[in-house]
Amino acid sequence: QVQLVESGGGLVQAGGSLRLSCAASGRTFSRYAMGWFRQAPGKERDFVAAIRLSSGSTYYEDSVKGRFTISRDNAKDTVNLQMNSLKPEDTAVYYCAADSVVRSTQIRNPHAYDNWGQGTQVTVSS
Repeated sequence: QVQLVESGGGLVQAGGSLRLSCAASGRTFSRYAMGWFRQAPGKERDFVAAIRLSSGSTYYEDSVKGRFTISRDNAKDTVNLQMNSLKPEDTAVYYCAADSVVRSTQIRNPHAYDNWGQGTQVTVSS
């Protein structure tokens, strides 16, 4: 059974930075795709960024390009999301997701992932 545990959320002022981490366990993750999604109150769960652990290929939602960086530590089965220049509209619960079979055309689709963490709150004050 795959387990994903997020950490690193919190409260930060606009323009500040946070680093989220997702620790994975229960499988061999070297061939997995792992992603970060976020959900604000009353809204759908939206794609933020994803990475393929085998190749290191990365994918970003347009509004976070240049501000957020997703990275992997394969030795620790951990994926990180460095978030810089945070804006109030980045406020949401951030979820880590993983799956072993995600086509590139579906990597931004939350329904393509079977495994999810419990979420971590990120709040950006103006």
